[in-house]
Amino acid sequence: MKNTTKIIVAAALVLTMLFCIVSCGEKKTVEGLWATALYTENTTLGEGAKTITVEVTAEEKTVVFTVKTDAATVGEALMGVNLLAGEEGPYGLYIKSVNGMIADFDVDQTYWAFNIGGEYAMTGVDQTEITEGTVYQLVRTK
Repeated sequence: MKNTTKIIVAAALVLTMLFCIVSCGEKKTVEGLWATALYTENTTLGEGAKTITVEVTAEEKTVVFTVKTDAATVGEALMGVNLLAGEEGPYGLYIKSVNGMIADFDVDQTYWAFNIGGEYAMTGVDQTEITEGTVYQLVRTK
């Protein structure tokens, strides 16, 4: 009787593991530009006293980031959590990639537009001081 119980328990464990491998191993396939993205779902990043909301939009998909930071500017906050990369240009930081997705005007005439509250920003991301409660957007634009 004791051996039968062990066999039943072992069989149940094997079935559970197989079920987990099959169901837990399923991955959503991400296509297009989002295949290179670091995050494809809404995410909270960082640590700090201030909280900002950043919507990243590309190819008709938007992911919302809640970023906690002690940084002074939006650019500093986003670079601090590796969400943004770029190079210094004559007008400030020229954004090359957001969330691992590249925009290169020289290659395909795309760029990252920086918006504040839905309006095109009059300052660069690295010059925009954080205002809590404001929603910032980075939109891959052509």
